[in-house]
Amino acid sequence: MTSLIQGFLISIGLIAAIGAQNLYLLKKGLLKESVFTIAFICFMIDAILITAGVKGVGSLLKKYPALVEYVTYFGIVFLISYGILALRSVFKTQMMDPNQKINTDKKLTTILTVLSLSLLNPHVYLDTLLLIGSIGGRYESAEQNLFIMGAVSASFIWFFSIGYGSRILIPLFKKPFTWKLLDAFSAFVMFFVAFSFFQTL
Repeated sequence: MTSLIQGFLISIGLIAAIGAQNLYLLKKGLLKESVFTIAFICFMIDAILITAGVKGVGSLLKKYPALVEYVTYFGIVFLISYGILALRSVFKTQMMDPNQKINTDKKLTTILTVLSLSLLNPHVYLDTLLLIGSIGGRYESAEQNLFIMGAVSASFIWFFSIGYGSRILIPLFKKPFTWKLLDAFSAFVMFFVAFSFFQTL
């Protein structure tokens, strides 16, 4: 059980930081828009990468560090672009409606966005494949599987808690000004994360 608890605590500690992915899920949770889909995608990406890392795939990153560098470049461009869109939303007068209906095209865009925010973040690979992978890789057989279970369950609880727990904040977001603050904060986070990625190059 020690390995299960360690896997849970390490995983929750890494994903709990405010980042582009978490903010996007929070915003969609407030809008009640594709919440399950987004939370499930975030969870599945973590689950696959954590399992692969613990089982030894993380060693590929050590052999081919250029892979992370390429992902970083794409991530910087994407985050800056998304940050500009968030900044533009600050100056719009239209308020987002949590009860609005979602069309198919918008849902596809949402899925592509969350995939980009997740997979174009080099820290995702460093955290799951290398860090969690190297720690979990020290365990063997059943203990290793318990570690993976703990790490993956932390990811599940976190993402679905953000997605559905954000609805508690909906009364605060009935005011346009609150949405503008969230968009401004989102833009700041996107630019800050992009800058932090740039510093790693």
